[in-house]
Amino acid sequence: MTGIAEFIINHKKTVLVFFALLALISAVLLPFVNINYNMEDYLPPQAQSTRSLDIMSGEFSMSIPNARVMLKDITISEALNMKRALLTQPGVLEVLWLDDVLDLKKPLEMYDEKTVEEFYKNGTALFTLTIEKGQEKEATKEVQALIGDGALAGQAPDLATTQHAANAEVLNALYILLPAISIILLLSTTSWIEPLLFFAAIGISILINMGTNLFLGQISFITFSVSPILQLACSLDYAIFLLHSFADNRKKYPDLNEAMLHSIKESISTIAASAATTLFGFIALVFMNFKIGADLGLNLAKGIVLSFVSVVVFLPALTLSTYKLIDKTRHKPLMPAFLNAHKVISKLSVLAVLLVGVMLVPSFLGQANVAFTYGSSDISPNSRTSLDSAAIKKEFGQSTILVLLVPKGDVARERALTNELKLIEHVTGVVSYAQSVGEAIPPEYLDKSITEQFYSKNYARLIVYTDTPPEGDIAFSTVVKIQESAHAYYGEHARSAGQSVSLFDMKRFVEKDNILVTLIAVISIFLVLVMTFKSAMLPLLLLLTIEAGIWINLSIPYFTGNQINFIGYLVISTVQLGATVDYAILLTTNYTRSRRLYPKREAIYRGVGESFKSILVSASTLATAGFTLKMTSTNPVISGLGLLLGRGTLLSLLLVAVFLPATLTLFDKAIELTTYKAGFFKSAKRFKTI
Repeated sequence: MTGIAEFIINHKKTVLVFFALLALISAVLLPFVNINYNMEDYLPPQAQSTRSLDIMSGEFSMSIPNARVMLKDITISEALNMKRALLTQPGVLEVLWLDDVLDLKKPLEMYDEKTVEEFYKNGTALFTLTIEKGQEKEATKEVQALIGDGALAGQAPDLATTQHAANAEVLNALYILLPAISIILLLSTTSWIEPLLFFAAIGISILINMGTNLFLGQISFITFSVSPILQLACSLDYAIFLLHSFADNRKKYPDLNEAMLHSIKESISTIAASAATTLFGFIALVFMNFKIGADLGLNLAKGIVLSFVSVVVFLPALTLSTYKLIDKTRHKPLMPAFLNAHKVISKLSVLAVLLVGVMLVPSFLGQANVAFTYGSSDISPNSRTSLDSAAIKKEFGQSTILVLLVPKGDVARERALTNELKLIEHVTGVVSYAQSVGEAIPPEYLDKSITEQFYSKNYARLIVYTDTPPEGDIAFSTVVKIQESAHAYYGEHARSAGQSVSLFDMKRFVEKDNILVTLIAVISIFLVLVMTFKSAMLPLLLLLTIEAGIWINLSIPYFTGNQINFIGYLVISTVQLGATVDYAILLTTNYTRSRRLYPKREAIYRGVGESFKSILVSASTLATAGFTLKMTSTNPVISGLGLLLGRGTLLSLLLVAVFLPATLTLFDKAIELTTYKAGFFKSAKRFKTI
């Protein structure tokens, strides 16, 4: 490491220019990074809905209907004209209405009233649209302009609204987060300029991370929204460690270069250990079958590596180039050192152990049984799309659309399946060739424009309407019943697709991913802790402390009767573990160091006093990042993740500061016996307080 440190110090201008060029190139690349707003694209290839969508894209020019338009005070003739107008809009592939189900040359009174009112009632028409994938934003804008005061809602408009809000919400989060963290850093440092150095080191790594995402092909909107904020909050400590070490070494070594050389050598192991735990937490996400985990995990892992490199290479060069400015802007410490924090914390230790002991099992069971949501399209209740959705539901009720693909050729069997599907509870309508045209007229005698929406070369397409929300127990049980009916007629050749089907597949894969991701994160971080402390007992105590915080955090929705998005659950299971275990590492390191010189009680007092300020600053930045995401995002996935992150960080802070010292004292003898060359203090010297 000495050679690398010397190169950085002796070529600091070269280092600064190199990182500046990387940042500039990344800034140029950033606008070209493709952002995916569709969570269904991250389902694994073996998912039933994924295979169905692949077949549909190969067989049909049309996709799954994904929007609804409602127009009031409109006649049948006007509705037919509007249908033709909607079909001319860019990105609109298909429009289904009453004329696709019934022959409008006959009086409506001749038909089943329930069937008619699925599309037209009280002078109000409801159209079903298929908007081309990737054209949601443009098509939504054009359709809204066409229909004026009419209502447009559905999966495609929701995606358009999410896409529109994503960029603005990232900026809004940074507008709040940067000033808040600046205040925390100003309070905890002794130079007005130091926080700018922290932001420069981490900021340049964030920019490089986001720009290099171009080479990944695309990233999800969740990664785009969350990654820069999590990278900032999780890796800011690295810069703090280095500059604090530099300040200490300047007191020992008059020569600045020598002081920085020792600072890099001394702090790199601490920074590496901190980065490793966070890195392994993120890498665990990569092993999810649901590929949103790999998308987010790879991006965050790449960000942590870049932050590490930036802090140990770029920050020393920047600091040596600006040390005069740092010295000129010195100020007295604005935050107390908290060296006597143990006087308060020690009084709470017994209570903390009792509370954690009582809560541990219920929290573990509660978090294991929390109810998940899987969708990501819930939007602000004040947006036009949300208001339009409420208006359509009020007039026509809830509606979710599924598509069945069955082998082509037997219209009688198709008709029988159509009739059976109509009998399933929560199925409100079925549109198929057998339903719309009938068995008497062979498809080859009809115009292609009529048959192509129902038949491809090998498959027949049935569109099934249900009155369920996109997800939930009722929605998923309805999906199962529809699939069972189709399989009864066509066996495994029947395929299903649609929002509810995709969310049902997500549920099945996530239930498996949850256990896998947690195990990988825990085992990998356990091994890092074993190598760090060369102990068998200490890693168990540290993991117990952080996992207790995670279990309590994730069990709160269960005991309050609320649901959480599965992404928030999986990410927190790894991020809270990987990021906040650093607090436990810092306190334990200071404790074991003091334990070689003092009895256990004085050692733990010193360990708490030396660690509390750093832990408080680190936890404050991460919690602020979490609560900022909660406040600024209208997307339920991101806002829910933010709440879990903010609350989980505070719980980890509380447990590390209060519960961990008590357990270290309680298991002091076991720690000594299971730690390689522990060297704990043996003398019965009189106990001294700080």
